[in-house]
Amino acid sequence: MMAPPLPEGIRAHPRLDQWLGVGADGDVLATSGKVDIGQGISHALRLIVAAELGLPPHRITMRPASTLYSPDEAVTSGSLSVQQSGLALRLAAAHLREACRSAMARRHARGIGDVSLHDGVFRVRATDQAATYQQLADAALLAQAIDPAHLASGGPAAGTGESARPDVAAKVFGEFRFIHDLRWPDMVYGQVFRPPTLQARIDENRLARLLPALSALSGVVHVLRDGLLIGVLARSEWALSQAVRCVQRHEADGPIWTPARAMPDLDAWQDWLALQPTETTVVLERPGIDAPADADARTGLRADYGRPYLQHASIGLCCAIARWQPDVDALEVWTHSQGIFNLRRDLALAFAVQADAVRVSHVEGAGCYGHNGADDVAFDAAWLARAARGQPVRVQWTREAELGHAPLGPAMTVTVEAEVDGNGRLRAWTQDVRSQGHGTRPGRGASPSLLGAWQTADPFPVPMAVNAALSAGGGSERNAVPPYAVPALAVRNHRILSMPVRVSALRALGAHANVFAAESMMDELASRLSMDPLAFRLAHLQGPEHARAAAVLTRAAQMAGWADEVAPPVGEGLGRGIAYARYKNTGAYCAVVVRLRVDERVRLEQIWIAADLGLVVHADGARNQLEGGAIQAASWTLCEQARVDAHGVASNDWERYPILRFSEVPPVQVALIAQPEQPSLGAGECTAGPTAAAIANAVAQATGLRMRTMPFTPDNLMRQALA
Repeated sequence: MMAPPLPEGIRAHPRLDQWLGVGADGDVLATSGKVDIGQGISHALRLIVAAELGLPPHRITMRPASTLYSPDEAVTSGSLSVQQSGLALRLAAAHLREACRSAMARRHARGIGDVSLHDGVFRVRATDQAATYQQLADAALLAQAIDPAHLASGGPAAGTGESARPDVAAKVFGEFRFIHDLRWPDMVYGQVFRPPTLQARIDENRLARLLPALSALSGVVHVLRDGLLIGVLARSEWALSQAVRCVQRHEADGPIWTPARAMPDLDAWQDWLALQPTETTVVLERPGIDAPADADARTGLRADYGRPYLQHASIGLCCAIARWQPDVDALEVWTHSQGIFNLRRDLALAFAVQADAVRVSHVEGAGCYGHNGADDVAFDAAWLARAARGQPVRVQWTREAELGHAPLGPAMTVTVEAEVDGNGRLRAWTQDVRSQGHGTRPGRGASPSLLGAWQTADPFPVPMAVNAALSAGGGSERNAVPPYAVPALAVRNHRILSMPVRVSALRALGAHANVFAAESMMDELASRLSMDPLAFRLAHLQGPEHARAAAVLTRAAQMAGWADEVAPPVGEGLGRGIAYARYKNTGAYCAVVVRLRVDERVRLEQIWIAADLGLVVHADGARNQLEGGAIQAASWTLCEQARVDAHGVASNDWERYPILRFSEVPPVQVALIAQPEQPSLGAGECTAGPTAAAIANAVAQATGLRMRTMPFTPDNLMRQALA
């Protein structure tokens, strides 16, 4: 077995003790730079370490990530935690295991082959000599540089454990301590009030009446003003709630903030996108080979697909705690950010301190799967904490702030033009993507990417949203290259160079819209050719390079009884649809089949998912991620659309931003195609695009209407029917 290449995390943090340690009780302490946002990555990493060390999982303690001691593994995103941190910890654990084996052999002047390992105990064969990791792993051993060759030295293969997650029961019974539950005896409570748009003007006359009213409230200890920001510190959450009501009363008499420039009508987001300046990038261009064909036998189709602006809509609100140490001007922050090192960098820039003067520690909060307000609320807490003279400050956004100020997932239009020959084979495919960039995360620019830092009296510039490099998965162009065999191919990405509202990463980034478009087009072509949609896809996934793709499609179809049941008649209200994608064209293989009914609205009846994730570390966790991703994508596809008007984001409550209800969630069946000899692939985002497309394809069969623009609300269905 060849040693795998070193992950970037180990290149930057090569010492064994930066990843693993041994506690006084003999349990192994494992450290990752990836954070747990509810996806269960801590348990998956625990299982990897346990398998390599030959220990039961309960003997592995995963330390919460902190910039004080954790390796910097950038942002927890892109379904990469098992691939990146999992491999790093596996290499570290293999090194620890074999280094301890060597230490045991040297101690007793025996060969390495004479030392066995069972249940965390090393024994010298034919003797009664035994030692544990605690007895063998001294400081010098733990200071060694990790050698990937140790992974080839034998030992158990990582993964496939079915040990129950230790956090689930505590969460179910309300015993788990989220960041929202943390309290200190001297804690004060803070709230930051800000304009509803990125740039605004403040009415100084109204502000002059508001600030004394806030200061006069019982329990309020401090009121701050810095540029467009108004901050309140209070002794209790009740006193803070009175401050919120006070601001609302003053706003009812007239706005405190007004937009600095006219906001576009983003309800007409397709028209707006079409008129904006763009930066065009050719993602892939393959002219194909000219072949004689009867022009009359060709079938061509061009269609525009799209999704509106979306919101993260976390049910749990963003929260952070911060404390300044005024004597040394050092900052401590507790946060549920997905990128604690990136946040530390931008906080240091925003407050003009050295990065090593800022400590950021992760505490679990509501999962968001993208760039929500967690980093911004950390800035708010830190900004207020400077006025708190060493007291910790807790800030939790309101629902209105959560929905109104967090970055939006960008609206997208995707134009696909495809051509098939007389034999039903794809000849040409063009895909043009128009969208803002999908990234304004902290830690990636010359200035801080934190909302509050753009709104102080001395503001930092608002950065334009950008896309990640295609080698890292891309942004709006993610999954824009179709997975099927097609001779002539052109894929272009048109990045919008305007940003009236902040946009950033939302789960799956551009894959949600791109796969929706491509897989809708595949169904439309199959319909034109009177071909079965599954057979049409499989015909373009021939050969060993497509074997894994064909396998997940076939498995999902088998689960749904695709070949056994007669397809429902078109237009009679019952539909089924199928779709496939390989996430980022380099990640997990996933196929989804949906059965639904359409009466006055779309009602999901069943979702089937087949996925090839390579080596599966924790099957139950993988199924949870696949199922959760599909349900969230179903909500985006059927319900969700951010509303932006002249005053900012108007969809700032559940009435104006509905999400899929528990009563609307259908049964979901998941099959994992085992590939234990293959590298692990992430599960968190691969269902998003196929679920959206499968729903669209099922709706087309149920109603005869081809819905090319999300969401498929009753109103939009009616508009399409009347068009």
